[in-house]
Order: sequence, then structure tokens, then C-alpha cells
Amino acid sequence: MRVIKVEDYTEMSRRAALHFIDKLSDEKVNVMGLATGGTPQGMYKELIKESKKRRFSFKYIHTVNLDEYVGLRADDPHSYHTYMRRHLFDHIDIPERNVHLPDGTAGNPETECERYEQLIRDLKKVNIQLLGIGENGHIGFNEPGTSFNSRTHVIELTPSTREANARFFSGIEAVPTHAITIGIETIMEAEEIVLLASGKNKSKALYHLICSNKVTEDIPATVLKEHPNLTIIADKEALALIDC
Repeated sequence: MRVIKVEDYTEMSRRAALHFIDKLSDEKVNVMGLATGGTPQGMYKELIKESKKRRFSFKYIHTVNLDEYVGLRADDPHSYHTYMRRHLFDHIDIPERNVHLPDGTAGNPETECERYEQLIRDLKKVNIQLLGIGENGHIGFNEPGTSFNSRTHVIELTPSTREANARFFSGIEAVPTHAITIGIETIMEAEEIVLLASGKNKSKALYHLICSNKVTEDIPATVLKEHPNLTIIADKEALALIDC
């Protein structure tokens, strides 16, 4: 585990973007796992800026997103398909066929989970996986209690997760109750994981990940201790409780 402490959200975003560009510049790297929510928005902005500066092409890169809400169409303004287009895909030269997210409107969500898991297998390996961390320690939408052996699955979102995401909707009532998410075992198979965290509301979750000796499904992020190539980029507020 490598922890990079930065001053604030802006520096976190910049450091993360540079890390990704440097990694993607290796021609052997062609699959990146992506996350959504508030945390990575700044990184995507910096990634766009840096890729244009370096004239970096995404034509041979595949992306695999962690999750999507069940019931939201790809063109829904609150879907993660829309989020990714708005914050990244519409601003880089990645082919549409190389962009992969779960289908939240699939007639059979369980079958969609199997399809998406197989798609990831067919890509061979996620070379670099971006993660955020929830206040309750969730990664992706893998809520507390999710098996460490889980593959892509349908998850019921906890009230705290729905409340945290309500700012992206008209209110908590509008936040979907379920999502399709890549499972924890699938995440752990990534070659490298980069976790971003900003703000004091993430400090307890980071404490459990960095300082606690416990690896428990009650705090899903603690499993990342066992990953051989984990980089945490976090600002000083998110790392405020770190005393180990």
C-alpha cells in the first residue's frame, strides 16, 4: 500500500490524472476501470486537459465502469452512462465500442451481471482500476456485508449511500434503490488499484483501511489491504485520523 498525501481536492485530482496518463502511456496497458460520483470529477477534467497537452490517444483503450443504477436508461440524465459522457467520453477520442458499462434497464438484471462479468474476463485484465470510498467503506456499490468473493451482482443500496447520492437527484426519493456493481473479487483482480479520497467525511473509512488490522466484510474497503499494488491519493482532511 502506498499513501500519497496531498493538500486538497485540486491537487488530488491532478496527481491522479498524471498517474493514469503515465500508466496508460505504456502500450501494454489498454483496460482501465472507472468510477463515478463526486470524487473523480476533478480527475477526469485533469485527464482531459493532460491528454490534449500530450496529444495522448484513447483509441486503443477500453474502459470498464464499476456500476450503474437499476432502472435508469443510458440517456437518463442521472445514469452513469450520461455521467461518463459528460465528464470524460465526449471530450476524448475513445471509440464508443470500447466503452463498457452495465445496462441498468436489462430485462433480467442477473443475466446482465453474468454478461458484464464475462465481458471483463474477455478483456483479460483491468490494468488500472480507479476507486472512491464511501463513508461506510463501500467500494463500487459493494455495501457493508458484501462477500469478498462476490462477482458482478445486483445490490440493494443502503440508506446512507442513497442519502450521499441524493445531491445528484431531486432528492433521496428519486435515488434508485438497487444497482448493478462489479463485485469485490473482480475488483481485486485488477493489476493496480488507485483509490481517491477527499474531505473529512471520508476520514473514518480511510482509517479502517490504512490503520486497522481488521479485514472485514462489514467495511468492504478493508479488503484492499490485501491487494499487492494499491495507491491511495488523499487530501489532508481525508487523512486527518491517520496515526499509524
